[in-house]
Amino acid sequence: MTRIKCCGLTRIDDVQLAARLGADAVGFVMTRRSRRFVDPAAAAALRDAVPPFVTTVALLMDDAPDYVAEVIRVLRPDMLQFHGTEADETCAAFGVRYLKAIAMGEGEGALARLRAYPRALGLLLDGHGLGEAGGSGQRFDWSLMPRDVAQPLVLAGGLTAGNVAEAIRVARPWGVDVSSGIEASPGVKDADKMERFISAVRAAPSA
Repeated sequence: MTRIKCCGLTRIDDVQLAARLGADAVGFVMTRRSRRFVDPAAAAALRDAVPPFVTTVALLMDDAPDYVAEVIRVLRPDMLQFHGTEADETCAAFGVRYLKAIAMGEGEGALARLRAYPRALGLLLDGHGLGEAGGSGQRFDWSLMPRDVAQPLVLAGGLTAGNVAEAIRVARPWGVDVSSGIEASPGVKDADKMERFISAVRAAPSA
């Protein structure tokens, strides 16, 4: 079964809907450079609305170590997700399991960096360029999804209800991550888009 993460959530109603529809994980964007930013206290309130067996993920991007520590203390996320140029040892230093995003928009250099995070629980391959934030709706060539990486691979970037089945067929990911593809505006999710996206994933043969 292809796992589903709904990211960039800022409202309790959206968190509860994602869980009710069957999302495996919900993501809160904690880096201030994002239009979907929520501060640690607001994110903690969102976390309190998450039911059992749904993973909470805090997204960060080249943020100061003291701030990352504050996020962990206040939010108590199940996982961290790093979207910047953080090294493997930096990501691992906080003692929380983590995903590392790889900017596939960079091209060949992105594939080389897949080997640079042996301590990551999984790798999230996104369509944006190096140094850019996620949630941009950019996609990459799904046929570039590697087959010889030990960690689970999560596909992100430009996914919608209309293309996610094809993305799963071509890329064969362990999971998919959606943000802009289920939105009415940045940080505000569209219930119909979310329902159609999750239904499309569940109907698609998984890898």
